[in-house]
Order: sequence, then structure tokens, then C-alpha cells
Amino acid sequence: MKNTFGSSVAVTIFGESHGGAIGAVLDGLAPGIPVDEEFIAEQMDKRRSVGAISTARREPDKVKIVSGVFQGKTTGTPITFIIENQDTRSRDYGELAYKARPGHADFTAQAKYHGDQDFRGGGHFSGRITAGLVAAGAVALSALKAKGIIVGTHILSCGGVWDRSFQDIPADIAALAHRDFAVLDMSVSEPMTEAIIAAKNDGDSVGGRLETAVYGLPAGVGEPWFDTLEGVLSHALFSIPAVKGIEFGDGFGVCDKRGSQVNDPFRSQDGSTFTTSNACGGILGGISDGMPLIFRLAVKPTPSIYKEQLTVDMRTMDNTTLTIQGRHDPAIVHRARVVADSVTALTLCDMLALRYGTDYFNA
Repeated sequence: MKNTFGSSVAVTIFGESHGGAIGAVLDGLAPGIPVDEEFIAEQMDKRRSVGAISTARREPDKVKIVSGVFQGKTTGTPITFIIENQDTRSRDYGELAYKARPGHADFTAQAKYHGDQDFRGGGHFSGRITAGLVAAGAVALSALKAKGIIVGTHILSCGGVWDRSFQDIPADIAALAHRDFAVLDMSVSEPMTEAIIAAKNDGDSVGGRLETAVYGLPAGVGEPWFDTLEGVLSHALFSIPAVKGIEFGDGFGVCDKRGSQVNDPFRSQDGSTFTTSNACGGILGGISDGMPLIFRLAVKPTPSIYKEQLTVDMRTMDNTTLTIQGRHDPAIVHRARVVADSVTALTLCDMLALRYGTDYFNA
């Protein structure tokens, strides 16, 4: 099992959903980078369950930093974030030790780990593990912001209800930073919430789309071929549970257009080169072109639903049924947006350090 991502700036995740604690280790950041624990707490709050549209599991998610930070700044050594699990209810999973939940990793975990995996709450496969990524990502986001690079994600669609796309990107990202339910057009918040609650009342769940923008990323980041900017980002972002697709810029929309509609024209002004459109989403040849980086994630409906479903008893190989008990999210797209921000920031920190050296962030 590989739990580390990154070459120069690397993050390692650990823990299980119902274990004693979860967390992350962030290694490779230069010394002297400010660590704002209040900002870390704010980011953790964006991921926490809230109200009727989230699971009833209420974790405080207080982050304890046990290494790598001294007097409010990074020391250059590994930063370890620990988050205790305090609201577990493992008895809800007794029946599921051998019954594979449709849409979950129970069967594939059994195939790989032969029954030795912690199945409670999904164990190490649980979305709960993303809390460590958010803690580490908060430090990465702060490091990027100090270099003039900002990241923001909103719910583009949920339950068939659509938000508008990014327009004034810096202003939109600033607005999203203070919104628990991350939409740009506040008029769609209520119908999205109603769609989530309607699915919940039916014992079901809904999915959605996330749209992320990165503003201020310099041109020249990324490699051609196997370590392209979009390739490395995709690798990292597909680690987020429930992400089933990604597209950059116009994405699949380019398939039905001509080259004259898709090619972004170049212009020059005051010594800077830019494009007058951004169909490529800020990436050409696997390398950033200095325009805003834009991508969208497809987030599937939460697989834990309360309807009876067909499955297999993995001990006897008999066909059977199950009805999931416990506390589950009717949608996770609204909680996943801060995870998308965090994973994006961690990946960009790594790629920027590879391009400019580790001292880029304290220069």
C-alpha cells in the first residue's frame, strides 16, 4: 500500500476511519514558512459535517502538530499532523465485515488484503482520511498564497442544480473562502440543498461536479509527456474518494468544435504574453502557460445508501442482500471542495519546488 505522494514536497497519509487517530506527514517544505493554526482550523471546518445535508457523525477534527513547526514557522523537517477520532460507532459495521457494500472498496480491499484490513467505516479507504490532507493542504495553500498563487473550488453542480462558472477569478476565490456551502451564485444554494435532502429522505444520495481555479501560477511549470501538469494533478486528485473524472479547460467540450474555436490566440502587452481565451485551461504541452488553471471533477453519489442492495457474502460466496446502517452523507460534493483545494495546493507545491528549488517558498 503506497500512502505517499510527491517527489520534492511529499505528503504521507495514515490511519483508519475508526482507529485511534488519522493524520498526515508533510515533508520537503523549506524552513521559515509561516504556519497559521487558525487557518488550518478554518480549513478543517469546511470539511466537517454540517446539518441535515451531511452525516450525523460529528468529529471536532482538532489538529495537533507534533513536529516540523517551531515558533510558528516550518523548520524544514517533516510536519506531522494528528487528528483524533472521537465519534466512532463501530457496531454499525458488524454485519459488513463480510458483505461487500456496492460502490465501496470492500470487495477490492478483501481481494488485496485477504481479510486483514480494518473494515470499520471503510477503514483506510474512508473519506475520513482526507482530513489529514486538508490539514497539510492548509500549510501548502498558505505557502502558495505568499507567492501570489491562490486556489479556489466551488460546487458547479449538485443534484441536477447548476452554479455559474468562474468569472472574476480572484474575487470569486476570495468570496468562496468565507462560504461553508461553496457556490458562486448564492441563489442556487437552497435548491442544491433541497436536492440533497430529497435524496436523503428517499434513503439515497446525489453526486455533483466541482470546479477549481488556480490564479497566479507562473508559466513553465510541468513536464512534457509523463509528468505533465495535468497528468500529475490528475494522479493526485483521483486519490480523493468518489472522484470519477476530471477535465481541464473546455475538456470534453472540445470534441465537437473546430481548431479555430479551441486554439487560444496569443497576445503581448507590457512585456507579458497571454491568451485572449482559455480553452486549454492554463496548460499547453503539459506545462502551465501563465493563464488561470481551470479544471472540473466529477464526484459520484455517496455509495452508502439506505436502500436494500444486492451483494455477496465473501465468506460463503452466497448471493445475499444488505441494508446499510449507521451515519452517512447523502452527498459529499460540498465537503470535498476543500479537499480538492488541498490536494491541488500540495501538488503544485511539489511541482513548483521541482521547477525552482525548495527555497522558492521562502525566497
